[in-house]
Amino acid sequence: MFRQQPHQRTWLGTGYETLRLIYHVAVRNLRKSHGNAVLGLVMSIVQSLMILMIMYFMMHIFGLRRVAVRGDFMLYVMSGVFMFMTHIKAIGAVSGADGPTSAMMMHAPMNPIISIMGAALASLYQQTLSAAVILFVYHTLFTPITIDEPIGMMGMFLLSWFAGIGIGMVFLSAKPWQPEVVGILVMIYQRANMIASGKMVLANNLPAERRSWFDWNPLFHTIDQARGFIFLNYTPRYTQIDYAVYFSLVCIMIGLMAEFFTRQHASASWNKRR
Repeated sequence: MFRQQPHQRTWLGTGYETLRLIYHVAVRNLRKSHGNAVLGLVMSIVQSLMILMIMYFMMHIFGLRRVAVRGDFMLYVMSGVFMFMTHIKAIGAVSGADGPTSAMMMHAPMNPIISIMGAALASLYQQTLSAAVILFVYHTLFTPITIDEPIGMMGMFLLSWFAGIGIGMVFLSAKPWQPEVVGILVMIYQRANMIASGKMVLANNLPAERRSWFDWNPLFHTIDQARGFIFLNYTPRYTQIDYAVYFSLVCIMIGLMAEFFTRQHASASWNKRR
């Protein structure tokens, strides 16, 4: 008689409530890095710009300019840096999302999937804004740029982000068991991708034994395919979009299964001894 009757919602109302929660989690993640939201976005743009300039001067000093695609060299560097930043930022955001032992999970509508999606969308928003601002400034103040197939290029940008979500979910599912070790592994993977992503080279110009060093990395495939969409006179021959898609889906499935297993055994008391 005194039992509270839950309000019955339609699937449309449930979907709207879920999207609203994801939006609020994304906003929370954007504001978490800096109290001022605008200044936080500016810092993200500055970080991308600094890495872009460092890569530009490194490739110029080491003579890698002569092996780049025939076309705008700065756009060639941007294509690698933007995909790289989107990928590693997605890994960092998803692996650092609220897990099953987080205090946020004590609130009834909240669950780890909403936390993951909110963190991933916040990361995508930051990197998309950074890339758009830098491209607009370069196009307006320096040299007008032309992208051969912008839709395909944007697809590879999103695929780099999607691959980062999959890898980040694998790290997130292991984090409650060994937070310190997983944190070190995430950092190592992100730093290793400075070289392992192959953003400074072209797959078509690499010999077979060197190309095998990068073939395992989905980011190597998305960067090379993106350059095929950006530049009219470059056609990727040794990379596949399918590999990056399947790799990402497999990582997401492994991450979901491992996260479900962890959720069944996780306890808030695990961190008390650390």
